[in-house]
Amino acid sequence: MSTSENKKKVVYFVRHGQSIDNASPVFQAYSSPLSEKGRKQAETIANRVSTLSFESLIASPVPRAKETAEAIAKATGNKPEFSELFVERVKPTAIDGTPWADKEATKIWRDWEKSLVTPGMRVLDGENFDDIVGRADEALAYLRDSSESSIVVVSHGHFIRTIVARALVGGDLTGPMLKRFYMLMSMENTAITVLKYSDAFEEEFCWRLWTHNDHAHFAE
Repeated sequence: MSTSENKKKVVYFVRHGQSIDNASPVFQAYSSPLSEKGRKQAETIANRVSTLSFESLIASPVPRAKETAEAIAKATGNKPEFSELFVERVKPTAIDGTPWADKEATKIWRDWEKSLVTPGMRVLDGENFDDIVGRADEALAYLRDSSESSIVVVSHGHFIRTIVARALVGGDLTGPMLKRFYMLMSMENTAITVLKYSDAFEEEFCWRLWTHNDHAHFAE
């Protein structure tokens, strides 16, 4: 086992703040920025993350995640590193930003959603099950092999759920299993999900889910 594979670490995954398209009846566009509410959420999570001790800040370059990461950077002084590994699952470009009322776009979206939980199926230029699971594996390996022991990652709801599913189920993850993770794992904007890479009593090093969907920073 290499040094990188037996080094304990903690990764704080932060979902981005609400985007304009999150609050609109459209299939979210890649370029959709944070809404006014989303910017306030980003400031709130930035204040909370400023209480953590962490060594690096990694973020998806998608605008809504980038803006959230920049708020965290401003509050903490940690310069963000942007990585395509942590973007949201990639939808077909033909429906990017189109209204839900568009029947053709809705059909493409439904077929694409099916492809995300059906190995081998592909719809236009969207990612499919094999792509998203493979990227989750790459992301987990990247984090495991990093030299830092404490990392904040600003990413997206479905991709964070894919990472958690892969971390917990590993190579046994099937399409129907992933579909249930997507359906049953709620995730608020700017919620924190924590994975720890560590060993335990008579157990090998592996990823362990520590916290999911923690949004206590919005408690009143």
